[in-house]
Amino acid sequence: MTDSPLPRIPLDPKEQPILDKLQSIRTELELLKRDRSTYVKSQDVLKLYDQVIEQVIILNEIRESKRLEQNKVDYMLDDCFQLISLAYLTVGKNYEPPAVYSYISTIKRLLDHLKEAMFYSQKDLEALAKNLADCRRYVERGREQYSPHLLTLLEARIDVCEEILADLQLNLSQLTPELTPKWEKLVSLLRSLAGCNARSKFPNDEVDEYNNELVQVQEELKEHGILAYEATGSTEEKLAEMVDKMQLIAANPEPAPAANTLIGTLLRRNLLWVTLIKSKQGRIAPAFQDTYDKLLAIRNKLEKLTLTQAWSLRETDLWDYQRQLDRVDEARVDGNFFDAVGRPAEIYEQRTLLYLLRKSYALIYQLILTSEPVSEALLPIYNQLTTLRKCLKEVKKLGGVSSPRELYPYSMKLNSIDNMRKDGKFMIGDEIPDGQGRVTQLLEECFDLAYELRSDAESDSSADATPQSETPNDTVAA
Repeated sequence: MTDSPLPRIPLDPKEQPILDKLQSIRTELELLKRDRSTYVKSQDVLKLYDQVIEQVIILNEIRESKRLEQNKVDYMLDDCFQLISLAYLTVGKNYEPPAVYSYISTIKRLLDHLKEAMFYSQKDLEALAKNLADCRRYVERGREQYSPHLLTLLEARIDVCEEILADLQLNLSQLTPELTPKWEKLVSLLRSLAGCNARSKFPNDEVDEYNNELVQVQEELKEHGILAYEATGSTEEKLAEMVDKMQLIAANPEPAPAANTLIGTLLRRNLLWVTLIKSKQGRIAPAFQDTYDKLLAIRNKLEKLTLTQAWSLRETDLWDYQRQLDRVDEARVDGNFFDAVGRPAEIYEQRTLLYLLRKSYALIYQLILTSEPVSEALLPIYNQLTTLRKCLKEVKKLGGVSSPRELYPYSMKLNSIDNMRKDGKFMIGDEIPDGQGRVTQLLEECFDLAYELRSDAESDSSADATPQSETPNDTVAA
């Protein structure tokens, strides 16, 4: 996805053929992802990847003296890379450098939003840091196989993400081990409160419970000499001042803010937010209702996908959601949303819409991270084996079976899947899809579980069938 709004710089005539070719490639990629009559094939994705790299090489030669230029070509190039990246996930090539592009693009969005929102936990940063390190490792591992043009692009984007991450980490560096749990609690409460605005019915009782937890935290912080930062004006003005203050801290992380200042400001922001959302009761200003409904619908669809991912998700479908979110995100000015006549949103609408936007990107990131490194063509087999393994483990957990005959349904299914292999490979037509190792490992694990259950059942049956030996005292003389 793009990291900035669509550039308006005039297009160099020399770059027009590149733009036309990239547009043609993007159309092919979109047709590929929409065609549900067949699986996405590795060779089709690799062919289109090679075509994109050819255009990158030509573009770099044209821009040798103007490396920093950004125009419509870059926007189209980003579309192509994003679609190819998601297609790599679809065919099971999750750990290849092209697949890394979608990881990094989404991480960049999340980091920008964390910096803008100015409340996040240490766990958020640790998880993103680990995933960035994994991305760098995948890029390094593909150095011999993939174009240096792609690797340079990926490394540069990873560098940018790591710089933002370092600023965010520095911002929390003054939190002591004793105060860190208080900060984490306040972050969790503010996120939970923000989510209350996106319910079909405003949960007053739940908000009251969160408010009680806030009051408790407030009392605990007094022992550390931390009081809620005071502001003046109406509730909305006070909250806007809190947000501005925290964003100012984020923009100037050196030196890192004192823990008392950081926590006191976030505590006050929580208290003000409770007051504001209870007065609003989930009502969004009519001018921003359409944007709210659009973001809410996207979030709900993505949440549903997280529940049915293994059976219904084609990773390239995420591109449609990304693009819708990008258009909303990039339409903002200085971080705020504007209505049809150019009026900025009030703080309540602004933060509620931003919560839905961030939540949707986070769900996309979760779906990308949990994508199995198995080709779409093998997913039906993989999902069946995953279900079988879960059932067999549950049977074992409940004490096993009383007779080997009870395992017949599992054994028959496992044998039918095993018989699908040709020369030890699961074939789809003449193609050997990616993810063979993962599926084979899962199949062997299921066979091992079934064997253990059968052995235990046979041992129990043998023990029950063995008669007790007679003793001399039991013998009756004739």
